Amino acid sequence: MPIAYIALGSNLGEKKENLLQAIALLKNKGVKILQVSSFLLTKPYGVIDQPDFLNGALKIEYDKSPEELLELLLEIEQEMGRVRTRHWGERVIDLDLLLFGQETRKTKKLTLPHADLENREFVLAPLAEIAPDIITPNGHGTITELLIKLRKRDVEK
Repeated sequence: MPIAYIALGSNLGEKKENLLQAIALLKNKGVKILQVSSFLLTKPYGVIDQPDFLNGALKIEYDKSPEELLELLLEIEQEMGRVRTRHWGERVIDLDLLLFGQETRKTKKLTLPHADLENREFVLAPLAEIAPDIITPNGHGTITELLIKLRKRDVEK
């Protein structure tokens, strides 16, 4: 069964409870949760005039397609009351499909690995906790290597 990785984020309401509710909804909808990272408090990315985020990552087993998993994630976001008022804006929950086995995709709805994975410490840090040695399908390195490169790049700025 394919292994996938999902990023979790929330910066509205009870952030930790929001993340835990999203995990519970995934379980209730038949997703097998294999591992949950720690939750990290992080500064907003892109649009900075908003509350800090609580972020984490999940390792899951999923027996359907990446597209079906993406649809499930969007359904859970909607169920939890996510409203998209502005790009990279505030949200009660954000669920991003990061990796799905070694699949690569570039469609209007889905890019695998996640298009901005390598530029987001708030994604790489929790992901490195649960999948440090996973090599991305695009061959850019392990999750740990990507995190080290990003941190080095940020220090050099």
